[in-house]
Amino acid sequence: MEEKKMFGINGMEQNDVGALTPEQQQKLNEFKIKTRFGNEKYLREHPEVSCLLTGFLGSILQKRPENVREFASKYFSDPELPDRVEAQVAELNSRLKRTKP
Repeated sequence: MEEKKMFGINGMEQNDVGALTPEQQQKLNEFKIKTRFGNEKYLREHPEVSCLLTGFLGSILQKRPENVREFASKYFSDPELPDRVEAQVAELNSRLKRTKP
């Protein structure tokens, strides 16, 4: 079965084992871990990011626009978007409070 590649990259290329020294590889791995922790912490502290992305992706999948860039431009420039996101964050916080023991 032929693999479909997006922009010529399939994300499954093998690492070039000799490209980095063991010390460089160790530093790269530590950087990746530190970056991932930092990103996860930021996303936990900012639930509006998740609400924005979830709402946008849901709208894309529901409406399936021909021109995604134009749709995104209109979606993110909608003057009602901040109020919708604020309501979604409030709902999320409400659900989280109800599930805490």
